Amino acid sequence: MVIPPGVFCTGPIRLQSNTTLYLEAGAVLKGSDDLNDYIIDGKRYGLIFAKDAENVAITGRGIIDGSGTAFMDMTKSRTASDGFGDFDPNLTRQGLEYMDAKFGSADGPVIPYERPGRLIALSLCKNVLIRDVTITDAPLWTVHFERCRDVLVSGVRIDNPLVVPNNDGIHCTCCSNVRISDSVIFAGDDAIAITSIGDARHNQILAGDPLGPGKTENVTVTNCILQSRSAALRVGYTGGDVKNCTFSNIVIRESNRGLLVNVRDEASVENLLFSNITIQTRLHTGHWWGHGEPIQVSAVANEAGIKKLGRIKNVRFSNIIAQSQSGIVVWGSSNSVIEDLVFDNVKVKIESSPLNASYGGNFDLRTSGDFATALFKHDIPAFYCRYVSGLKIRGFETEWDEGLPGFFNHSIWCQNSSDVEIDGFAGRQAHPDDRRAAIALDEVTGVSVHDCKAAKGTSVFLKSSDSIDQRYFSNNDLRNAQQVFEAPNFK
Repeated sequence: MVIPPGVFCTGPIRLQSNTTLYLEAGAVLKGSDDLNDYIIDGKRYGLIFAKDAENVAITGRGIIDGSGTAFMDMTKSRTASDGFGDFDPNLTRQGLEYMDAKFGSADGPVIPYERPGRLIALSLCKNVLIRDVTITDAPLWTVHFERCRDVLVSGVRIDNPLVVPNNDGIHCTCCSNVRISDSVIFAGDDAIAITSIGDARHNQILAGDPLGPGKTENVTVTNCILQSRSAALRVGYTGGDVKNCTFSNIVIRESNRGLLVNVRDEASVENLLFSNITIQTRLHTGHWWGHGEPIQVSAVANEAGIKKLGRIKNVRFSNIIAQSQSGIVVWGSSNSVIEDLVFDNVKVKIESSPLNASYGGNFDLRTSGDFATALFKHDIPAFYCRYVSGLKIRGFETEWDEGLPGFFNHSIWCQNSSDVEIDGFAGRQAHPDDRRAAIALDEVTGVSVHDCKAAKGTSVFLKSSDSIDQRYFSNNDLRNAQQVFEAPNFK
């Protein structure tokens, strides 16, 4: 199927097996702006879809335009006065003024009307290729692979309006053998999401499907540029396990959150590698998930009735440079301790934000079934962790802007964790000569701190409360620290 140069307006197109949709340079396949054109047999579709197909391809130098802004009120942004059901503003640092319209609304999200379905939706497909095309203005998720196998996305540009909610770039749900490379993705929500979102529809089992129900595995993402008003790259969530994925050579710019690894129900995430990534994140106005953190790893239940949480295990972050307006957050739970987590050669620079007074000083773990761990007031270190077993922080550097608010505190703050190794840290607390320590340990067992260097302005290098089993403390250069320990209970 060849689309020649020109603009061609259409409703839904179904791709059958052994079909290539080829857009020549200068071709624009434009979605209709009439919602009725997307109804087939009483069901609403997006622009391009396939189901139970194989050897399907979308290629060429042309453009797929979803006409998404035709289904939005682009003159209005959602504010606190609209009401929300995913957090309690009383628990934020700003209270009822959190997200007030007086703080601005330039970042959206705008208000959607009824809209078509996912722009490109490929379900239960094998041997799928999307290459070289430009995709723009999606009304909902841009590209969704659902229970697909052997998928290649290469050289694709997704350029969505950043103020539009839910126009995520690429979603992979319950897929295997997926390669995404050499692509540029700008999206209002997650730029790339690797998940196994579960419901009865997703948990169908294909005859002979080696994955079984609700799993995603064997995914690589490399050589990509990402921007998002939510997470630039998200792994995990609900439904089924995600494992054996690598992410490398990625540039994340101007996003609300950089890298997100999370579990929210019984599904687990394991065996992930993130390497050679630059991250730029900031606070944003409006109702978006994320709070300027470069990396978040979290395990909380998204419903009150969930008694057993899945695990996050064997995750590595290496060669990361982050400029952000918040810090790294690792949030395990007493019933889901994060295991075997490594940060190797990571540098974080915390920058000031014009939105600190209106949005800063909060953690965002949505979705959480308990508002106390959804969006809530919390002091901000460069690296925070709780409920982690087997944490290695190697070659970690911090840098702080001057004049940051008082809610910024430590470089490293660990709570309720075990088997923690801090090797080659260089930095200090947020505010020079402030009595809050460079490293704070609360109820941490099995600690090694070695080959670290206190930066100028360090007051207390290490402060501990109820931490035991000091295994190794050696070869640290603490000449710039006014005090080495404030740790009467450190044993």
